Amino acid sequence: MNRNLIIGGLAALVLVAIVAVLAIRPADRGTGEGTRVVFATDWKAQAEHGGFYQALAKGYYKDAGLDVVIQQGGPGVNVPQLLATDTVQFGMGSNSFIPLNAVVANANLRAVMASFQKDPQVLITHPRDDVKSIADMKGKPIMVSDATTSAFWQWLKVKYDFTDDQIRKYTFNLAPFITDPKAIQEGYLSSEPYTIEREAKFKPQVFLLSDYGYPGYAAFIMTRDDMIDENPELVQKFVEASIRGWVDYLYGDPSPANALIKKDNPEMTDDLLTHAIATMKEHGIVDSGDTETLGIGAMTDKRWQEFYDTMSEAGVFPKGLNYHKAYTLEFVNRGVGLDLKKELTGK
Repeated sequence: MNRNLIIGGLAALVLVAIVAVLAIRPADRGTGEGTRVVFATDWKAQAEHGGFYQALAKGYYKDAGLDVVIQQGGPGVNVPQLLATDTVQFGMGSNSFIPLNAVVANANLRAVMASFQKDPQVLITHPRDDVKSIADMKGKPIMVSDATTSAFWQWLKVKYDFTDDQIRKYTFNLAPFITDPKAIQEGYLSSEPYTIEREAKFKPQVFLLSDYGYPGYAAFIMTRDDMIDENPELVQKFVEASIRGWVDYLYGDPSPANALIKKDNPEMTDDLLTHAIATMKEHGIVDSGDTETLGIGAMTDKRWQEFYDTMSEAGVFPKGLNYHKAYTLEFVNRGVGLDLKKELTGK
């Protein structure tokens, strides 16, 4: 291997670590009370991170003896790298590909909780009579990002016989979609559909992939194998406090978390936060299926095997990969938060 590439890669990792440390504002450096924990999210602060902010705002982390700092992500932030360089103790994995990619790379990272039971990825169209399901999109041009072509696009090819010649590049600019009544594009359930309706003054058709059998989890808590092996009590405390934060955010008063979210991300609005919370609840993104008995954050071997089998069949991951190294069930499925949910909802 080229020595310059090795040095350049190491330098890049060091730079990521330095940038991450510098990105923490002095006010965000913790209270000094309890065990210090830095948790890196995958994007700028938003309702999709609300459970973690609620756990911080309502004192669930503090009650667990943790001094937690939430370090918001953004363009170019690589959470697995932050974890691998020991810059943060916990990080958010956006989708099921992230933990499996870590196994392929021998990165020694695992998912310890799945905040989302359903991946919020969607396909969006204008109102039209010729597309009433994902199956109807076969053969039609679809705008997707470069990252998507090696992710859920592969599932669409396996399940619906989509082909790569349907791909058109999605640049996260909504104008091409809004101006073309025949356009189809990818999106995030609580984001693009809302923006399109607000700006273009029409209600798009939205097809949530998970409603059509897409098996992926999303919004994982991830940490390093050595953290799991050497300090499982800390992992358990962080996971359980985060679960209670999610229950409180969805079923209680979300305003404490929303205040912190808007502080970290001044571009966030009350309307968007309210819409996102309602959308997550309506579609069971956080709380549905297994979580009804196992508690928020649940994961199962069956779901992971289904995802891996589908993606390995599509050629995304190699056959024979030890996909069990991507996750552990040690810290979830204990019914944590069910009592709080009953208290807040009365049922």
